[in-house]
Amino acid sequence: AMETILFTKLHPPLISMKIVGRSRLVERLKSLRPFTLLCAPPGFGKTTLIGEWMRVNELKLAWLSLDADDNDASRFISYVIAALQTIKPEIGATSTLLMQTSPVADFKTILSSLLNDLTKQDSTIILVLDDYHVIHADAIHKLLAFILDHPPAMLRLIVTTRSDPPFPLARLRSRGLLTEIRADDLRFTADEAAEFLNQSMELNLSSTDIAALEEHTEGWIASL
Repeated sequence: AMETILFTKLHPPLISMKIVGRSRLVERLKSLRPFTLLCAPPGFGKTTLIGEWMRVNELKLAWLSLDADDNDASRFISYVIAALQTIKPEIGATSTLLMQTSPVADFKTILSSLLNDLTKQDSTIILVLDDYHVIHADAIHKLLAFILDHPPAMLRLIVTTRSDPPFPLARLRSRGLLTEIRADDLRFTADEAAEFLNQSMELNLSSTDIAALEEHTEGWIASL
């Protein structure tokens, strides 16, 4: 039986317009490598950063907000296809057919068919997997590793997570295929903290107060 797709999972969360512009980080996202990893604890603004980057560049992304129920490989693939189809409706038609008709279709076959569809694309498709830390199924980690080992030229994968996923990160790093944005990058600088506290939060604090807060919270947005 095919999953009923919950379409709210395919939309990025609404981002408040009162956020602080993170131009230095938006700039880092510009030169998109095949794989981008945003890894930091909760409250560091991972999802918000992608939302701002989308808004600044007027991008349309294939988006999937993951939850604990997605630890089933066939459900996961169904959702990834549904996310990609929000950009190009024809992607994954064969893969979906394979999943519907063959109860024991091999995931590599299904995935290869999907990657072939992506290889035929003439424009870049950006797929965001938000909250990947909820995934613990080894089968799904293997699916992602397979994609990262055979990346279609037109696919850019962005993963937000609270902890490093078990992907071959060192290998991707050495091949120049990986962009990493971590907690230290996401921390507010003193200027960003000032803009956040005085403009977004309308607090009108003195620079001394801001410096003290920024030092105390170490630039952690949620804490600020």
